[in-house]
This record gives sequence, C-alpha cells and structure tokens, in this order.
Amino acid sequence: MSFGIPREAEIVEAGPWAAVTAVVDRHPPGVSAEPCSTGPDPAGGSVAGQHGQEAQRAGTPHAQARIDLSAVRANVSRLRAAAGAAEVMAVVKADGYGHGMAAVARAALAGGATWLGVAGMREALALRAAGVPGRLLAWLLTPGDDWSSAVASGVELSAGANWAVRAAVRAAQAVDRPALLHLEAETGLGRGGAAADDWRALLETAARAEAAGYVRVVGVWSHLARADEPGHPSCDQQLAAFRSAAGLARRAGLTPDVLHLSNSAATLTLPEGRFDLVRPGLAVYGLSPVPDLAGPTELGLRPAMTLTARLASVKRVPAGQGVSYGHRYRTTRETTLGLVPLGYADGVPRHASQAGPVLVAGRRHTVAGTVCMDQFVLDLGDAPASPGDEVVLFGPGDRGEPGAEDWARAARTISHEIVTRIGARVPRTYTGGSASGEF
Repeated sequence: MSFGIPREAEIVEAGPWAAVTAVVDRHPPGVSAEPCSTGPDPAGGSVAGQHGQEAQRAGTPHAQARIDLSAVRANVSRLRAAAGAAEVMAVVKADGYGHGMAAVARAALAGGATWLGVAGMREALALRAAGVPGRLLAWLLTPGDDWSSAVASGVELSAGANWAVRAAVRAAQAVDRPALLHLEAETGLGRGGAAADDWRALLETAARAEAAGYVRVVGVWSHLARADEPGHPSCDQQLAAFRSAAGLARRAGLTPDVLHLSNSAATLTLPEGRFDLVRPGLAVYGLSPVPDLAGPTELGLRPAMTLTARLASVKRVPAGQGVSYGHRYRTTRETTLGLVPLGYADGVPRHASQAGPVLVAGRRHTVAGTVCMDQFVLDLGDAPASPGDEVVLFGPGDRGEPGAEDWARAARTISHEIVTRIGARVPRTYTGGSASGEF
C-alpha cells in the first residue's frame, strides 16, 4: 500500500538536528565521568564519581521533551504530496498535540501547510497573539466564547447550529467585519454538526446572514468516524452524506471556498475524501494514524518528539524487595533500581505500570511497579548506572528507543494521548530550526 505518498517523497528529511537526543556525558554508558573514587556510597555508586557527574550536568533539566521542527516540516511536506491537489490544514490544537502550538504552527506553514486548525477559540486567539499568520479555523465553540475578538482577528469559525450563526452575526455587527464561517454537517460521527433534518434550516439561516453582509460561508465540512479502519463501509456512507450536504449548500446559493472531511488517516488512505482541503493532525507530528497497518517509517513520517529524563537515584536492593505503591513488583534477585523523575502528573500514564518501555544506555527496560505522581522505578539488573544517566521514554527510534505507539500499546490507548498529555512541568526544547519561526 502506497498510502498516497509518491516513492520520491518517502525519504525523510534528516537535517543536522533530526535525530538529536542530547547526551551531556561524553563517557561511555555506565562509566563514571570521574575515574577516581573515594569509595562506595550507600546508593551503590562512587561518591566522587557522582559528584563529578552532578557538576558536569549542572543546569541540565531532569526531564525534557525535545521537539524536532525539521521533522514537522518534513511530515507536512509528505502530507502535502499525499493530498494531491488539496490544500493542507495542519491541526495544532491541544498545544500542538503537546509539542508546542506556536512553534509547530510555524514549522507546519514552512513545510507547506496553508491553513491551521484548532479546537477552541482561545487557542486560535493565542496563535494570533503570537503573530502566527495564515488561514486559521476554530471549530469547538460555545455561546460564551469571545466571538467578537475572533472575528476581528480573522479567525474562521465553525457553525453547526443556528445559534452559532447568530453568534457570528452579533460579533460581525460588533466589530464591523463579516464573520468567516465553515458550516459543519453531521454525516455519521454522532458528535458535532447539523444532522440531516436540521441542515436545510442551518443553510437558510447562513444564507440570510450572508445576504445581509454579516457572514461569508467559506467552508462546508464534516469528520470521519472510522478513517483509521481503511475500507470500513462507514467511510463510503459518510462520503455520500457529505457530498449530499455540500450539494444542498450550493443549491441554497452558498459558494464555499473549500469542502473538507479528511483527517490524517483519510489523507493517507482515502483519496476520494480529500476534496479541497485535508486536516491532518497526528501525522503532522510523525505518528501513524493507522498503526495496525503501518508505522511512521512506512508512511514516510518521522516522530518529532523525544521524551527523556535523567535518573534521580540508583541503588542496590536485595531479592524480594517490593517496589513502589502496592508492591505490585518484587525483585527476584539482588538488583539495581533506578528512579525516573517523571510520573502521571507529567503525563506518564499510570495504566502503563509494569508495562511502559524505556531505553537506558542502549538497553530496553520496563517500568517496575506502579507509576506514581512524580516518578517511576526501573529494575536495571546488573547494568552499570549512575544518577544523571539518560532515560529515553520514546522518540523516533534512531537508537532503538521505544516510540509513542509502544507506550500507547502498553497503556492500552492511542499515541495521540501519549504525546498530548505530556504536562507543563516538562520543558520543551526545539531542534531543527527556531521555535520563533526562523528556519
């Protein structure tokens, strides 16, 4: 399966920062930066060696999410190739799926996206406040939102009910500028949008508002329920319903600039669903929207986020030692335990207790025991380790580290949730270009 990507587009851009996973220590894994030792400490390491490492690592964050903006640009370029004649809207909601909304938005525009999409109006206004240009759509709106500021800022807004058109009209009157609307049709997802019985009334309301000069209907859109299951009959059913809704809009005298339906999965696997504009989200960040069929590499994508931490504690313990809350894990022999200063308050899923994979010094390990609010434990066996050693939770896989999808499987969820839930306590650092948009 080609997933809509031409063969010549399958080579992923790898700029000088594409695989950066910064290692502060230059000594081999497990070898102290300070070769002289004044003797062991109770935690099982060399006191002088640990002090030397602590001095060398001063100022290094105990955890960070490194975002490769060159990967974002390359992913958008591949999605643009897959989309054919359709334009690309890069979805940057939820703080850019946890990657940093403004930085990712700029990288996506540099990669060839001509639109940006967010869920809430506050996200849209934050992008405008950050000076991010381009066409911008917000679609998850409520009556209490700041419609006037959005209209004044040129944010395009979704309307799936008559109240939303009326809110847009009031905002347009307040700022003396027409509101730009995308009418949302319910085609089978059972979520937002006007159902078939309400669609004609929404079209009539929008047409009257447009004739009065208060709004301009620039888009008609919907969303697929099962695009991540290519070939599922519901996709064809929704396509038919969407074409019917678009036809009714034209017969009502509306002339939208764009029809749009496709998310990441449909962009890559459903050519007939691309229409004028596609709305990839997950694939922008280099993760597979169809993980049961193909991974990122097969799709011509590169994961942009690498999540790392540094061991906060290392100690030898005897056989039979209970580990973490509930002692769900017990050591079977004398071993080394490493403490990782990330927990569910940082987005590490508690459901990945006893299952979450990490890479330490080139070796895979699994979370030992329960993931806590701020930390989890690894059973490192007899592998040499010291406080400050790097732990890679997930990344693009260049060094054999797990991917976000591996954590998703361990936690019985989806990779969207893994990257999006990484919390504000984890600093984002950027490679492959400036987060301010200077590439």
